[in-house]
Amino acid sequence: MTYYLGVDGGGSKTIAVVTDEAGCIVGMGKSGCGNHQLGVELADRSIREAVQEALEQAKLNAEAIEYALFGLAGADREADYLILRPMVAAMGFARHDVVCDTVIGLRAGTRQSSGVVVICGSGTNSYGINARGDELQCGGFGYLFGDFGGGGELAVEVFRTVIRAWEGREQPTALTALTLEALGYEEVEAMFSAYLDGGKRSVPNTLAKLLFDAADRDEAARRILQRQGVELGLTASTVIRRLGMEHDVFDLVMVGSLLTRADSRYIVPFIERLVKETAPGCSLKVLEMEPAAGAILLAMERSGQQVEAVVYDNLKADLAIEGRQAQWAQN
Repeated sequence: MTYYLGVDGGGSKTIAVVTDEAGCIVGMGKSGCGNHQLGVELADRSIREAVQEALEQAKLNAEAIEYALFGLAGADREADYLILRPMVAAMGFARHDVVCDTVIGLRAGTRQSSGVVVICGSGTNSYGINARGDELQCGGFGYLFGDFGGGGELAVEVFRTVIRAWEGREQPTALTALTLEALGYEEVEAMFSAYLDGGKRSVPNTLAKLLFDAADRDEAARRILQRQGVELGLTASTVIRRLGMEHDVFDLVMVGSLLTRADSRYIVPFIERLVKETAPGCSLKVLEMEPAAGAILLAMERSGQQVEAVVYDNLKADLAIEGRQAQWAQN
């Protein structure tokens, strides 16, 4: 029996999966933050914990793994790989590789050799590979470097909108009551003072989900979500143009909790409009499998195994994303 390891290390969690050559899961492990940009020791510990749990569940050791593929958030530049390659090599897998989490997200979402992925989870990112094998990443470095959104920044937008509405710079918003309840305050002034005088400078990412709770009845929430969609569409369109894919037929895979686990009807149409204007032959697909499935598929391919349809079926059966918005996957 041949076994493969796929790892998806993100900003909030790390998932490790061991499968056989048919894509059947024999072991799975979960841990915390796997992004070294948020702490090298933390990421190393989280990745090791998830991998060890998966191996123990599979009753295997590192020597039994044919190929291990690590898809890690923060693996953006050579400076990152100088940290990550030695970290992963120290785990003892004879054949292994490290790629950005965008790469495994795309591979999990399409059966084509080329395509584009856009990610909106704790942050945002986009990556593409064309039919010639040329690759490009756009974004992934935060607001200062041109990005907008993801859970962290959308949570800030929620908080700011509540403050601005309280001051009168914006219209009253349903986000106010939702935010006060989520943060445990009776009124905005008390929340304002606690965060200003208490030295708090960050709000929990979970505030981002309030946008979806309020969107049906609140213009401010819809406006923020629309901006998120436009920014993601611009980023994906940039990747398409720079890779010369305007006339190609390919999938745009949408990845990340704000696109796969949330009500994305206030985001996706704006992505679709911009992308379709750039590449009419592009088809939007919401990721149906956990990105760790993409790591497994890449591990198989890099070991020389041809991926058969049964592998996709088995991975989808075990690694389907819960709460996926199926209506957008069908558009």
